[in-house]
Amino acid sequence: MSPVIAIILIVVALAIGVAVGMLLRKRNAEKAIGSAEEEAVRIVNDAVKDAESKKRETLLEAKEEIHKERTELEREVKSRRAELQRQEDRLQQKENTLDRKTDAVERKSDDLSKKQEQLEKEREEVASLKKSELEILERISGYTAEDAKAYLINTVESEVTHEMAMTVKEIENRYKDEADQKAREYISLAIQRCAADHVAEATVSVVPLPNDEMKGRIIGREGRNIRAIETLTGVDLIIDDTPEAITLSSFDPVRREIARIALEKLILDGRIHPARIEEMIEKAKKEVNATIKAEGERATFETGIHGLHPEIVKLLGRMRYRTSYGQNVLNHSIEVSHIAGLLASELGVDVATAKRAGLLHDIGKSIDHEVEGSHVTIGVDIARKYKESEEVIHAIHAHHGDVEARTIVACLVQAADTISAARPGARRENVENYIKRLEKLEELTNSFHGVDSCYAIQAGREIRIMVNPEKISEDEMTLLARDIAKKIESELEYPGQIKVNLIRETKAVEYAK
Repeated sequence: MSPVIAIILIVVALAIGVAVGMLLRKRNAEKAIGSAEEEAVRIVNDAVKDAESKKRETLLEAKEEIHKERTELEREVKSRRAELQRQEDRLQQKENTLDRKTDAVERKSDDLSKKQEQLEKEREEVASLKKSELEILERISGYTAEDAKAYLINTVESEVTHEMAMTVKEIENRYKDEADQKAREYISLAIQRCAADHVAEATVSVVPLPNDEMKGRIIGREGRNIRAIETLTGVDLIIDDTPEAITLSSFDPVRREIARIALEKLILDGRIHPARIEEMIEKAKKEVNATIKAEGERATFETGIHGLHPEIVKLLGRMRYRTSYGQNVLNHSIEVSHIAGLLASELGVDVATAKRAGLLHDIGKSIDHEVEGSHVTIGVDIARKYKESEEVIHAIHAHHGDVEARTIVACLVQAADTISAARPGARRENVENYIKRLEKLEELTNSFHGVDSCYAIQAGREIRIMVNPEKISEDEMTLLARDIAKKIESELEYPGQIKVNLIRETKAVEYAK
């Protein structure tokens, strides 16, 4: 076969192939288009079905929501209608109540009008009766109205004069009672607000020993140790059969305290000989002096008093070792200062001056065993020496009545001193002096005319007196009580005050047979 024919055949075959391919592609395209159209139709149908389904679901949900809201709205409307009904019922009830009250008020108004008319009629009748009775009385008594009025005025005037005198006396007594009550309130308030501790001390001190052999060591060879202690301290050592104890005796509490401290140090040290004794006593003196200074500063700090001379502070500290009837003088002075300050504050007086005078009122007792004179005179000299004010000096001078109190501060210090010293438990009194004081009180009272018997009671704070009613009248009792009280004040020494209680009793006895 020739090449040309071969080429032609190839070309023809290619043309046929292309034609066949195009035909096949067209058929495939038509098939694809047909399937795509079917798919599109199917998708559209599905979409329509879904839309219908969602539409139905949405309609159902909307219907349910509408039904729910309608139910809620109906419930709210019902509730509001019920509330409106309740309010309407309450308003109706109030309206009914108001109507009833209005009716009651109208009835009361009518009743009052009727009563007022009746009262007017009765008033007119009373006036008429009064006029007629007055005419009858004038005719019977023979007095006119003016004469009777003058007679009554004269009669009433005398009675009123007596009543006025009695009223004036009653008012005076009431004011006196109120003044006494106020004074008691101020004093009791001061006592309640001031509570100081007190230390009871005697003229002896007891030093405990570890054993009885220590007594021989304290006495020393031929008594040289005990003589050295007594010579250097001025204190008597009493060594008796009391087991494991030595008694120190001295009227000077400072010396006794020095001896006690020195002896305790010697007992602890164990080396007891004259040289060691002298050394320990010097140490004890320094310790006591330091304590005195500290106690004086404590007193000024507790009372809030400043500007005292250092020597006065030391003298205050010395009072720690001083007692009066078993009462510690320093604590007593602090308590007097507090009480005087409290009383001064109640009365509107200078509190600082009252407290200063109260603290220093017994300053003379710190050296009264070293200087001649009473503790009052010594205290005045000390206060004047260290430039205290005249008001404080006068309060010190007058606190025991050596001079008449001229200032309120002096009176307050007197009262505070008496309160602190006379309150129960503040001071000790031995039995012998106590019995003598009661006997003297009864003896003094029995010396008065008209006294049948008397009894000292309440630890001598009251004297109860039975008087003869035939010899002593009611009016004389007041004078007799005053005379007895004045004689007790002038002749007896006692803490606090004594109540004079007179009793007058009249009896009449008869027997029915």
